[in-house]
Amino acid sequence: MNILSLFVVVPLLMLLVLFLCKSAKQVRTVMVAGASMLLGLAAVLTVMFLHERAVSDAAMLFFADTTWYDSLNIHYTVGVDGISVLMIGLSAIIVFTGVFSSWNMSREYFMWYCLLTIGVFGFFISLDLFTMFMFYEVALIPMYLLIGVWGTGKKEYSAMKLTLMLMAGSAFLLTGILGIYFLSGHTTMNMVELIDKHIPLMHQYWIFPVTFIGFGVLGALFPFHTWSPDGHASAPTAVSMLHAGVLMKLGGYGCFRVAICLMPEAAQELSWIFLILTGISVVYGAFSAVVQTDLKYINAYSSVSHCGLVLFAILMLNQTAMTGAVLQMLSHGLMTALFFALIGLIYSRTHTRDIREMGGLMKIMPFASVCYVIAGLASLGLPGLSGFVAEMTVFVGSFQHQDMFHRVLVIIAACSIVITAVYILRTIGKVLYGAIVNENHFNLTDATWYEKVSAVGLILCILVIGVYPSAVTNLIVGTLQPLMAYLK
Repeated sequence: MNILSLFVVVPLLMLLVLFLCKSAKQVRTVMVAGASMLLGLAAVLTVMFLHERAVSDAAMLFFADTTWYDSLNIHYTVGVDGISVLMIGLSAIIVFTGVFSSWNMSREYFMWYCLLTIGVFGFFISLDLFTMFMFYEVALIPMYLLIGVWGTGKKEYSAMKLTLMLMAGSAFLLTGILGIYFLSGHTTMNMVELIDKHIPLMHQYWIFPVTFIGFGVLGALFPFHTWSPDGHASAPTAVSMLHAGVLMKLGGYGCFRVAICLMPEAAQELSWIFLILTGISVVYGAFSAVVQTDLKYINAYSSVSHCGLVLFAILMLNQTAMTGAVLQMLSHGLMTALFFALIGLIYSRTHTRDIREMGGLMKIMPFASVCYVIAGLASLGLPGLSGFVAEMTVFVGSFQHQDMFHRVLVIIAACSIVITAVYILRTIGKVLYGAIVNENHFNLTDATWYEKVSAVGLILCILVIGVYPSAVTNLIVGTLQPLMAYLK
């Protein structure tokens, strides 16, 4: 069996075994074993990819193709390049740490969690447009139940809003995929083959925006972002981690892989429209985070800002900015997962997410508080952490455009760094320092061993990217170099 298919088979087997489990201990054993296996597979895939890439210049490695529906040229086609490998690694890390952050959840919860995992991994390994769309939908469907049943607050409203808006985005996306297929000669849905098939520019003019919006809805593109803060705020901890850390990256990855790579001429002509929208996302998300008092809403609007920066960099259409976009996807995925893990930890003890009702937690929960500070410093771009490397690469690459329009947008987007520092330092000062506002908080306990596993694992990854970014940039650049020829 192709190693890529194991990323779909393993969570599927986990789901089936969970159905047979009778006790909470058995459920945890299955989830830890399965998540560990996925993490190990991601590590093995990375090593194998580096070895194969040294001797092969094929666009996609570990290629496999099986016909599903021959009359419409729908195939189960899988393969990976450097960016795909990094996204698979990110997904494996967050799935693994998410298990420990959901230690006490029920069997049914973890079954839906496994289905969500299948969709995420399937999306990143797919090369067939229809297969990618199918896995995209598989990843979205479990979100409704995971939030609506196991969420908090206005969970039914948030689950319905998320589902309706993402399904609307899916309608745009399906329209774009069918347009690509039929207007490119309706002979293949393989993205590697479609790159060499020229879609007439007059058709690219409508397919590009439809496809970009379809994926952009999931990437929190303004003004289609409103589902994201509500979904984050109501989702269980591990779902928030996977939602912000990985699921929103499907949007950025799809915009790059489908909209940009398959319609480069329209991307060149129409990118200015979406640059304005993504620039608004970056600044608007940061400003919105400043006025929030709920920890989850603060991080949710921060995610709107950071994911907007991903799309912003992709639309710059140069190698440096796109490298920064992938780094930003990795950095944001790790630090926002860490944020949500710690927010879930704090909420489980204090039973509130309102920063006005908390204070002095550094004295009571030192481990969790220090981890929160590290996540905050990564978010505001402290050198030595992943956020600095990602954001600097984005802004340096974006500023390479010499026209006034692009440079003004870059300067405006860069202002988000200052705004981010405001809400991060404000939250840290209010929640972790100062006077303890609730006497019951004196009796709170710090992180348990399984919560520490989750937090430490994510922090180590943030540090590795921050200190040794070339470990991932080499994979990104090697993938982007041949694609740049299509964007010139």
